[in-house]
Amino acid sequence: MPLPFLTADRVFEAADDVPLPHEDRDRWRRPYRPGPWRIVVAALALLLASFVLFAAVIIAATAQLASAALVFGLALLVIAAALRLLRVGVWVSARGLRHVGFLTTRTASWEQVVSVRTVQQPVRWLGLPRTVQGQALLLGRQGREAGDLPPLMTTHNADFLGRTDAFDRAADSVEAWAQDYGPR
Repeated sequence: MPLPFLTADRVFEAADDVPLPHEDRDRWRRPYRPGPWRIVVAALALLLASFVLFAAVIIAATAQLASAALVFGLALLVIAAALRLLRVGVWVSARGLRHVGFLTTRTASWEQVVSVRTVQQPVRWLGLPRTVQGQALLLGRQGREAGDLPPLMTTHNADFLGRTDAFDRAADSVEAWAQDYGPR
């Protein structure tokens, strides 16, 4: 009895002309993967939240429910912050470009986008005040100077620190979306 799921033979037997699943370009998508720094911080925050939830259960069993509810609310706040941290980044769709920050979200329709370009400039290291020389992807919008808005992404943010090739691919992808959907 052959077990094709246990061998690599099934890869060679697969048909190469299988159509790809439909790609809905109207859905918001991130044209790159979240970086390891962002994933590690979110995972540590979720680990902390699990300990806080465990503490809330212990407090609920031994003390007043009001204090347990307060600790449970703190755990929910940490979970929400970790999930929001994973959503931070640049998102694109056929409708426009969305820059999601931890507390803010800015959306620009493609009609408002004048340019998306990569420039060499001092950038903030992991969002801290310290600047280092790196690359940044800048968005130019109608009626605004290019320097008015913060960069969409940099080579030294949590997604691309130490991964310049990933930054180049992501910047090229966002620039391609802008070229495809931007004003002619």
